[in-house]
Amino acid sequence: MRFAFYTHSLVSDWNHGNAHFLRGVMRDLLARGHEAFALEPENGWSRTNLLAEQGVAAVEKFRAFFPELVSETYGDDFDHAAALEGVDVVVVHEWTAPEIVAEIGRLRLAGGTFTLLFHDTHHRRVSDADSIERLALDGYDGVLAFGKSLRERYLDAGWGREVFTWHEAADDILFKPLSERKTGDLIWIGNWGDGERSEELRELLIRPAKMLGLSGEVRGVRYPREGLAALAETGLTYRGWIANADAPRAFARHKVTVHIPRRPYVEALSGIPTIRVFEALACGIPLVSAHWEDSEHLFRPGEDFLIAHDQTEMVQHLREVLRDPALAESLSQSGLERIRERHTCRHRVDELLSILERLGARPQQTQEAAE
Repeated sequence: MRFAFYTHSLVSDWNHGNAHFLRGVMRDLLARGHEAFALEPENGWSRTNLLAEQGVAAVEKFRAFFPELVSETYGDDFDHAAALEGVDVVVVHEWTAPEIVAEIGRLRLAGGTFTLLFHDTHHRRVSDADSIERLALDGYDGVLAFGKSLRERYLDAGWGREVFTWHEAADDILFKPLSERKTGDLIWIGNWGDGERSEELRELLIRPAKMLGLSGEVRGVRYPREGLAALAETGLTYRGWIANADAPRAFARHKVTVHIPRRPYVEALSGIPTIRVFEALACGIPLVSAHWEDSEHLFRPGEDFLIAHDQTEMVQHLREVLRDPALAESLSQSGLERIRERHTCRHRVDELLSILERLGARPQQTQEAAE
């Protein structure tokens, strides 16, 4: 089948985690003999910020790591109908501009023969519900929600003909254990969080690192002046943006990492860990996570990673992992096993193809032959 993915960006992962997952999904589809390409806005904020901060070298790095992936940019005068000619499946991400979401829906309602899916991988359904409610989804065959709790929100609101749970996962072609010399104790890869986890970062990352005298680094963007000042008082070095393709080596150079979810995932959308949990565990680095409710039993808390409910527990768990090689190895192997068994992009493509089968999706040439 031929797939088209409307994404905020495939090329840029600057403050844009969905690019991580989509790259892995597209790569697996291609490996199975399907066709897949992305469509992204030419002036998207992620790509614009990446170019302003890192220059064209960052785009070239994407092409070097993912030479098989194709993304076409579109502007105001782009012919979406022509671009989707002969496409079997269209997946539109929720960061797509509302007018484009509506236009693709109209094309489907006007006789488009592709199966049309809306893909939601964000917390705006609870943090900015009006923006989702205004989207025109009546032309969509189904919704892919990246957690059961988000799926239930769509069902309760009556949005979408069919709503499916489709979690993110690790691209294990890229994210895997690597052998690197350790250069630090702790690494945190994540953005500051737009005020959604500022105090949590202070309580569960900055203060524990300072109390334990940990070395290591922090990677991410949109860190405010006060956040950088707080980090400067620890042994952690802030090093800014990191290309997602470079993250596995960064994990491999450190002994432990942490996961600190944004507040909406803790308070309103249980069971959604976000993609960094999958990627860290796929790299075999021991993980200590702030508390989140694994309501879907994706993992085995206490075996695949440790849970810290507060600063005291975070300090305790980090100390234990760094001092006990057997514990660190056990967490590493258990988490890696769980990813390989259930949470790779291959697993998610299997799920996607099953969803499409349920919706009756067929390749265009098969439909034409039947007619």
